[in-house]
Amino acid sequence: METYGSLSLFPTAVVVATAVVTRRPIIALFTGVIVALAMLNPRNIMGPLADTALSVMMDETIGWIILVCGLFGSLIALLIRAGGATAFAEALAAKANTRSKALLSTWFLGLVIFIDDYLNALAVSSSMKKVTDKFRVSRQMLAYVADSTAAPACFLVPISTWAVYFSGILESSDIAEAGAGMSLYISAIPFMLYSWLALLLVPLVATGRVPLIGPMKKAEAQAATAPPPKEPAELVPVSVGAAAVRRKHHVWNFVIPIVSLLVFSWIYDIDVLKGVIAALAITIPLLGLQGVIAWGDMFDTILEGFKTMIAPLSIVVAAFMFKAVNDSLGMPQYVIATVEPLMTAQWLPLVAFLSMALVSFATGSSWGVFAITIPIVIPLAEAVGCPLPLAIGALLSASAFGSHACFYGDATVLAAQGSGCSVMSHALTQLPYALIAAALASAGFILLGFM
Repeated sequence: METYGSLSLFPTAVVVATAVVTRRPIIALFTGVIVALAMLNPRNIMGPLADTALSVMMDETIGWIILVCGLFGSLIALLIRAGGATAFAEALAAKANTRSKALLSTWFLGLVIFIDDYLNALAVSSSMKKVTDKFRVSRQMLAYVADSTAAPACFLVPISTWAVYFSGILESSDIAEAGAGMSLYISAIPFMLYSWLALLLVPLVATGRVPLIGPMKKAEAQAATAPPPKEPAELVPVSVGAAAVRRKHHVWNFVIPIVSLLVFSWIYDIDVLKGVIAALAITIPLLGLQGVIAWGDMFDTILEGFKTMIAPLSIVVAAFMFKAVNDSLGMPQYVIATVEPLMTAQWLPLVAFLSMALVSFATGSSWGVFAITIPIVIPLAEAVGCPLPLAIGALLSASAFGSHACFYGDATVLAAQGSGCSVMSHALTQLPYALIAAALASAGFILLGFM
């Protein structure tokens, strides 16, 4: 495969610059795709563009993401329309009687829903909006708390989609023997420094022990004086008379669907797609038999909820296209080859974390980067005498940073969607705290490397 050396980084620079200027990640991503395709073959851009789009749309992972996120949008729409989300928020608001308690409740809920970061980011941000709105918390702060809890919690709990996937990669790459991937993954959990630090930073920011910084400070100042954004009209709870609404909008119409989502996802081997289908199969008759929503209105709501996920899903598809053209340019291989001479036992954890964090951030791919780098970095770690759990922890920390910080990463997009703020405003307000956690993790990897 032809490689483009340092020029392979140019499309990523274009994407970042375009996103900052336009504040529209989908425009930035397609610009980066076109620039990369022009580098590959300036005489023929449209053909490869169509082929790339088609191959991405045929990818099984993309199909899974579209179904999971679309159906989850339908489930959220039902919970909002039926008033279950409102009842849940009111129940929490009775306990969370201060701003700090509201944010800490959001953080705690994110720790509880650890099974999948998509589920976590969407469920937590969507269900806690009314609680945080009561205390004039900005939607950007809500998105930060949800997003900063989602991926890190999923990394650190070994019964999540992330743990299942990454342990499988360890086995398929012959790093661990068959059946031993999960035990090796668990041994690396103490060394996933970025996830630990990002997760622990959230309550410090929520309670004001770590001050507001830059764009987040501005967002919080605006939220203190402006009314919170309104929900789309089609998702407002059905009005069937004040007394009836008050009687039927009870918390179980939220708790039962969410618990069934978690339970069935677990039963079906951490498969969130099967979990959300099962949850919808329970929620539809649960609400319909109570008469909370008319049957015709219910299916209209399901379609409206699916449609609300089209915008974030388009960004995810564009991000996968950008990853594909970056692979064609040889960008990940270039970064790895550049840093490989620096790989000594002492410096390998830091170099692996920083270089792979850059690749993960640039491509918006947390899962894919790990699959690419494991067969390269881990044998190198074994050769120079770096402990495997430490090397794996560094790589997984890099994946967590990419998921957390990249403004077109899927978890970032979904947390913004669930919270009700723009993707770029969420990404820019969150980035300083992600960089703080990354800097502290870097210092930790230096210490661990020399220890």
